[in-house]
Amino acid sequence: MQIPRSCGILLHPLSLGGPWPCGTMGEEARAFVDFCAHAGIGWWQVLPLGPTAYGDSPYQSPSAFAGNPYLIDPKALMDEGLLAPEEVEGYLTGFNGAESSSRASGVSTGSSTNYIDYALLFRENARLIEAAWRRFGSREGGARLAKFQQFGNAQASWLDDYALFAAIKEHEGHRPWNEWPEAFRCREPDAIARFVSEQAERIGRIKFTQYIFWTQWQKLRQYAHERCVRIIGDIPIFAAYDSADVWAHPELFQLDAEGMPTHVAGVPPDYFTATGQLWGNPLYDWTAHAKTGYAWWKARVQHTLSLVDVLRIDHFRGFEAYWAVPAGEPTAEHGRWEKGPGHALFNALKEALGELPIIAEDLGFITTEVIELRDSLGFPGMRILQFAFESQTDNNDYPHNYPQHCIAYTGTHDNDTAMGWIEHAAPQARKRALAYLHGGRRTFSWDLIRAAWSSPAMLAVAPMQDFLGLGSEARMNYPGTTGGWWRWRLPEGALSPALARKIKRLSKIYFRI
Repeated sequence: MQIPRSCGILLHPLSLGGPWPCGTMGEEARAFVDFCAHAGIGWWQVLPLGPTAYGDSPYQSPSAFAGNPYLIDPKALMDEGLLAPEEVEGYLTGFNGAESSSRASGVSTGSSTNYIDYALLFRENARLIEAAWRRFGSREGGARLAKFQQFGNAQASWLDDYALFAAIKEHEGHRPWNEWPEAFRCREPDAIARFVSEQAERIGRIKFTQYIFWTQWQKLRQYAHERCVRIIGDIPIFAAYDSADVWAHPELFQLDAEGMPTHVAGVPPDYFTATGQLWGNPLYDWTAHAKTGYAWWKARVQHTLSLVDVLRIDHFRGFEAYWAVPAGEPTAEHGRWEKGPGHALFNALKEALGELPIIAEDLGFITTEVIELRDSLGFPGMRILQFAFESQTDNNDYPHNYPQHCIAYTGTHDNDTAMGWIEHAAPQARKRALAYLHGGRRTFSWDLIRAAWSSPAMLAVAPMQDFLGLGSEARMNYPGTTGGWWRWRLPEGALSPALARKIKRLSKIYFRI
């Protein structure tokens, strides 16, 4: 895959500002697209768009196909007559207190907070969607109902399983599926048929939520395309254990007779963590996938590419060989390497879908075999500027060593911000960074951006936090830890015309426009 020389911003939609308790696909998303267009930014990179669960990580979703209902724009629902102004005001009041209740139904554009409160969002978002569903269900017939039914039919291969899974999960107090009654856990036909009949309203509301997500996202994507902004999506290689995918297709995963993982995913010790990362995801039974012609993967990639223009696959090296940790181990230290599907999977994907616009996340422990797989498939890899300065020797993360066929990043969602990194870096790493960039600590984030933009890489990307010069308080995630991450939001007034002009000047200098 080749991309014309260009530049992008990494910003998860949930991190957008605005009046709501998190970023949505509404006015704040369109404002960000406008900002990108004015700044000469051609690519908006997002994190996985699926629903989040315990821990709030977009990389541990209850579905490899569903969209995150938190991203639904309440104002659009109100404009369509699916929410009353007082319901929207009540939603805001639930987060912002009495001050919000005085806002006009058009709502203000100021951010309600610079951090997301997921616990409150979980409760209040469900109430809002329930209200919209009731109003939608009370209107029989019409073009909108027909479109909803068309969506349900077109997406039935994953939507039926997901809606059933999510409905049972609600019914069972949000317990993980392995703690459900045996009839639900094992998908006994009579029990499932009875539940579908008795809980048709609940299942319909979950499908409606996905329909609204789909329609709003497609409108946003079209808006971006009209302004020459393309979207880079992201998927984790592994599915979460407590997901519709594992529950509905246990035969595709390494599970025992009780439905529990025999081995789980992770990575050995690396730059991020001394004991490795224990992700806990069940591993794929690649033999079972091969027998189906990799049908689940074909559906997953095809579906994701209906939402985005280019797809970054997290932990690409796991397709060549993956780190298998015995279930129950406290860390990832005692795993072993097992061979992945390699070319067989991607040949099947290419045969079904054509050329694959995929970015390979090739960070961490990378072998010659991983590089050969990536290059033979024509996928660009990633280079992270922050990593360059951790080593005392010349290495592939220094921008003067970048090939043209790669994506340059100042950092990713797993890194500290540029300003946070320079503040907390080891003294020698800091010294190397400042000497290489020929700058100072106060200008470090922009010096790092300039280095990425000036590199040979066909695409250069920086997190929004680095353009704003923010410190560790704006960090998105710290690998190997849980709790308190994925919460940062764009401050009010951050997307200024002055910043757009500054980015555009730099991009013109290095011919990225």
